[in-house]
Formats: sequence, C-alpha cells, structure tokens
Amino acid sequence: MPHSGDKDKPLYMISVAAELTGMHPQTLRVYEQKGLVTPGRSRGNTRLYSQNDIERLNLISKLTDEGINLAGVVRILDMRERMLEREAKIDELRARVRKLEDDVHEYRMRERITALARYDGSGPEQVMRGLLEGGTD
Repeated sequence: MPHSGDKDKPLYMISVAAELTGMHPQTLRVYEQKGLVTPGRSRGNTRLYSQNDIERLNLISKLTDEGINLAGVVRILDMRERMLEREAKIDELRARVRKLEDDVHEYRMRERITALARYDGSGPEQVMRGLLEGGTD
C-alpha cells in the first residue's frame, strides 16, 4: 500500500493527467488558475501532477458532471479538506486517549501492588514475584 507521501509525489505531465482524468489539458490549466488544483513543477517548469491531484481532478469532474458549478466545487473541496483534517485530528486524539488509559491502568496496578505490599508487609518486588508465580502465598 503506498504511503500518503507517495500520493503527493509529482509524476504525471499534463498530457498524461489529461488522459487519466478524461479532461482536456486546457481544462487542467483553467482549474489550476482557479486554484482547484496545484500541480508541482519540474526544474524546467513543466506541470507535474501527483496521484492526489489526479484523484482531486476526478472528483472535480464528477461534481461538475452532476451540475455543480466551480464555486460550488470550491466550497465542497474546502469542506472535504476540513473534514479530512478533523478526522485525522480525531484519530490522533483517540490514540492519545488509548495511551492515557494505558497509563492510568499502569498507575492503578502500581497503587494496588503498593497497597498489597503495605498490607502483608512484603516489598513491591516480592508482591510482583508472587503475582507472577500465581499467588501471594
């Protein structure tokens, strides 16, 4: 499976991008002028489209085929981008919550072990050894 960075790599010249999307090269230039897509540039200043650019252009094509004008497409693309950013943030927060839950669990286990050590007079190492060996006998 390609990394997301791979999908951002500028690969396709405008003629290939036009063929992959079924659009005329001039349409791709217009979309670039309107800020709908921002292809990379080679050292010779040739437009180079990434896989993400191709996917974005295909979405633009689908939306315009459904009768949505370019202003509406811009709005939809902006909302989509914000949604994707929020989803990424939610995933990040979920991972942090899982880590915090693990930390709390570890803290509680240490508290229980310390309480057991105080109760039976043995040290935490002895309690842990006993727990690992199958009991606190």
